[in-house]
Amino acid sequence: MIIVSACLAGQKVRYNGTDCLHNCIMELIEKGRAISVCPEILGGFQTPREPAEIIGGDGYDVHDGNAIVVDKKRNDVTQAYLEGAYKALQIAQDWNAKLIVLKENSPSCGSGFIYAGSFNGVKKEGVGVTTALFRRKGIEVISEHYITTDVLARF
Repeated sequence: MIIVSACLAGQKVRYNGTDCLHNCIMELIEKGRAISVCPEILGGFQTPREPAEIIGGDGYDVHDGNAIVVDKKRNDVTQAYLEGAYKALQIAQDWNAKLIVLKENSPSCGSGFIYAGSFNGVKKEGVGVTTALFRRKGIEVISEHYITTDVLARF
């Protein structure tokens, strides 16, 4: 089974109430090869919500207690991001997922880039809180930019 970000599956769960529909992901869902999750919704957030960014590092640093996640109003929302990551991990383990396709740039789901923590649109290399947890558990995570027929054929 493949786990995918709910926003990529067309669900309007992003911070601003939109989705990022990716046709290949929707096809995977329709064929029963994938299920969708949103770690932020699993962590208790509503849609819409304030955008959030990681301050002081990336998702690995959040798990290690060396960085935090704050929303644009500067509220510390780290705990909700961690809770959502662990709930998403449980779903992935329950489904014996071998591949996770998550939305790039997200403080939860970024797998190569996240926003830099300044709320000015600048991105930096790094991973989100959920991606860091999945990778530490040995589960492959890619962004929607790396979905290819060859990748999907492996799963």
